[in-house]
Amino acid sequence: MQQSLKNYLVVTAGYWGFTVTDGAIRMLVVLYFHLLGYSPFEVAMLFLFYEFFGIVTNLVGGWLGARIGLNLTMHIGMALQVFALLMLTVPDAWLSVPYVMAAQALSGIAKDLNKMSAKASVKTLAGDGGESRLFRWVAVLTGSKNALKGGGFFVGAVLLEWLGFRGALYVLAGSLAAILLFTLVLLPSGVGRMKSRPKFAQVFSNTPEINWLSAARFFLFGSRDVWFVVGLPVFLYEVLKWDFMQVGAFLAAWVIGYGFVQAAAPRLLRRSHSGRGPGGGTARLAALVLVVIPALMALALGRGFDPALVLIVGLFAFGVVFAINSALHSYLILAYSDFDKVSLNVGFYYMANAGGRLAGTVLSGWAYQEHGLVGCLWWSAGFILLALLLSLRLPQQTGHERAATLNR
Repeated sequence: MQQSLKNYLVVTAGYWGFTVTDGAIRMLVVLYFHLLGYSPFEVAMLFLFYEFFGIVTNLVGGWLGARIGLNLTMHIGMALQVFALLMLTVPDAWLSVPYVMAAQALSGIAKDLNKMSAKASVKTLAGDGGESRLFRWVAVLTGSKNALKGGGFFVGAVLLEWLGFRGALYVLAGSLAAILLFTLVLLPSGVGRMKSRPKFAQVFSNTPEINWLSAARFFLFGSRDVWFVVGLPVFLYEVLKWDFMQVGAFLAAWVIGYGFVQAAAPRLLRRSHSGRGPGGGTARLAALVLVVIPALMALALGRGFDPALVLIVGLFAFGVVFAINSALHSYLILAYSDFDKVSLNVGFYYMANAGGRLAGTVLSGWAYQEHGLVGCLWWSAGFILLALLLSLRLPQQTGHERAATLNR
């Protein structure tokens, strides 16, 4: 137990360090390329490959982690992020849209290799400590990551102000390289490696609950990004007349608060008792509560209620319930997975997650242009409803709990 806890803390520290750079680089790219005169569409295009390669990386990354070990894929992700940061330190004349898209593609690959490796490692490191410990550990890892990504937005803006674009990139790259060496020394080799080398076809899960959960995850994260990525910030700027600093600070605060709620999900749910964690029924209930929020927000905005009040109250409620939904899913993918297939299942699951984010991002721009923020919110409610329907097939007990029940 002592060694498992130590390794978990090392993995978490590495994930934290990476996450800060991930949030910071996004803020650096948005602000700096806006200053260079890039149009909003061109800035958005810079992140297209970042999201697209997340899908590819999660598909391949789980298979790769099962073959070579999760700690190695995590370190590959960190090294790629350092390289992606250094790519952007070239002179401004080199910073064309295709060049920056290539750097962001590497950053997207790095991010999802690191995330998949860290999340899947928790299953292995938690060992036989029960579903309650697994839920707590994955909730803390996931929640702290999102809080720190919001903090990364602030770090990126501060470094840009103090050190300039290239100075900020050098600080981030050097810090992450130091974290890479730290985790390389302290983590044991071979974490998560399967005893037999899996074939590539095994990346597609044949476990029904994994497939249903992954499909629900696709629509869950699409439901957030369909209004949060484009519709919300544009509405705050154009309709409510907030300035860039107000919009950025508001969204960063939301992400940080969202992360804290994720980390606190086990205590909020109070379902972890006698070594048991939540099951499919809890996921269905959480989705049912969530679907009501964007629908009520759309109705309120449509009836002329104060939009600032609707968005602030609605975002608070949505953030709390969405964070609980996300934490539940992050726990269930590990709980439903066997120890020797966890990296494959997590990779497949986060491929669906990345696909939902990409679909939500693209749909957000179209839906806002055609139907405004109210239309985005109705799309969000529809996506959550689909996630709820897909969650009907999720079992209440995990495979390990069912086996334990039969053996009593």
